[in-house]
Amino acid sequence: MQLPVALIQTDAGDDPERNVARAAALADDAAANGARLVALPEYLQYRGSDAGFRASARAIPGPFTAPFQAVAREHACWILAGSLAEASADPDRPYNTSSLIGPDGEIRARYRKIHLFDVAVDAGPVDTESARVTGGTDAVVADIDGAHLGLTICYDLRFPELYRTLALRGAEILAVPSNFTERTGRDHWEVLLRARAIENGAWVIGPSQTGGPPGQPAFGRSMVIDPWGIVVAQAPDGEAIVHAVIDTDRVREVRRQIPALANRRPATYDLA
Repeated sequence: MQLPVALIQTDAGDDPERNVARAAALADDAAANGARLVALPEYLQYRGSDAGFRASARAIPGPFTAPFQAVAREHACWILAGSLAEASADPDRPYNTSSLIGPDGEIRARYRKIHLFDVAVDAGPVDTESARVTGGTDAVVADIDGAHLGLTICYDLRFPELYRTLALRGAEILAVPSNFTERTGRDHWEVLLRARAIENGAWVIGPSQTGGPPGQPAFGRSMVIDPWGIVVAQAPDGEAIVHAVIDTDRVREVRRQIPALANRRPATYDLA
């Protein structure tokens, strides 16, 4: 199966309405130029203070998914709204949610970020995402025209157990919408994306933010990785749209040659 995809690399700021409008315009451009699946990054509606993030939370579906639903309907395409702040029962801690929108404009799948970015890197980012986000609990695999898409978000990338779970549930494409920091991104972003592709024999798509608020730069370099671990498309610095074609037959070819999923020995692993 051939699936034309486009990754949207945005530079979101602290104006949610403007950010969403710009991201929707880029998604419209990508779909008009042939993308069947358009994937956008994490935190696409807001980057700034924790208070501003909380204030930007909306229901899903709601006003921040509506523009992407309209684009999906107009072009009969799939759109992955990489992540939006989704209102939760705790107003201080909305969900960080990825929404998959179908060609009919309906939300077909929703994934709430499981692993939250609570880190303190020397000379780098210090963050406690769990102070402003309620963590999710469920791994999600969705169907796109017969291809199976595993949903994850940013910091999830450092937890291979999640990606193996998705692959064992049939995922052939692994989505990693991100706001990866510049400090960690320059050393880890490509390495981790390629590792998740190689160990699972799956395509990996990583639409990312670039630029960002002072003191909080994002790495950018949105990428498409094939199941052998080869970077087949990469964004330049700055706002960008990156097109590629995913061939799901390549998943079967790679998994036949290196059957890592079949050769597992789960009884010997202690993952508690």
